Amino acid sequence: MKNATQVILESIKSDAKSLAVLIDPDKMSIEHVEGFINMVNTSIATHIFVGGSEVGEGVTEALVIEIKKYTKLPVILFPGDVIQITDKADGILFLSLISGRNPEYLIGKHVEAVSKLKQTNLKVMPCGYILIENGKETSVERVSQTKPLKRNDIQNIVDTAKAGELLGMKLIYLEAGSGATHPVEPEIISKVKRELNITLIVGGGIRSKTELESAYKAGANLVVIGTAFEEDEAFFDNLQK
Repeated sequence: MKNATQVILESIKSDAKSLAVLIDPDKMSIEHVEGFINMVNTSIATHIFVGGSEVGEGVTEALVIEIKKYTKLPVILFPGDVIQITDKADGILFLSLISGRNPEYLIGKHVEAVSKLKQTNLKVMPCGYILIENGKETSVERVSQTKPLKRNDIQNIVDTAKAGELLGMKLIYLEAGSGATHPVEPEIISKVKRELNITLIVGGGIRSKTELESAYKAGANLVVIGTAFEEDEAFFDNLQK
């Protein structure tokens, strides 16, 4: 099986449309994992992301161990903090919050993470993380103490994404935030995509197959869905293989 890094990065070369199911350790009980992952396995999902903004010590590792019992899909850490790092996963999005100006989330947490990462075999994927306003305060905004980029200032979003690529990021992640009232608009996705030569991830606020297809059509290589599955597992019925 290809490693997690290859699967994601090759999507841009093959024009593949990848889908990641995001599981928040703070919202998923161990007892519920088997049934949930069985539904993931029968869907078009290609990756499983695990992480949240506010998660207790050891919770992420326990969840990843349980998830790995029931799937062969790559399990990628989407960490909100250093304590969520575990070598039980396949890879980690090394997120730098380039939409904000809080040094802790631009570089500080990364320095703190190095000693832990050196003790793992995780595939580390440098990712420029861009938070875009969606009509409500997100947990990312609250925890990081940063403001999202204005959705009507598209040029600033495009320039921020391109700056991330020029800094050496391998992935750019456009994020409306967990529980967003609406997803990142196709116009934003398409204009960012035209400027990039690296993989584009889009997440937040996607609650229908129509919105999913719209994100792909606009240029997303990988779409992340979390809240839609948390609120209604029947959503899997629309995403069968």
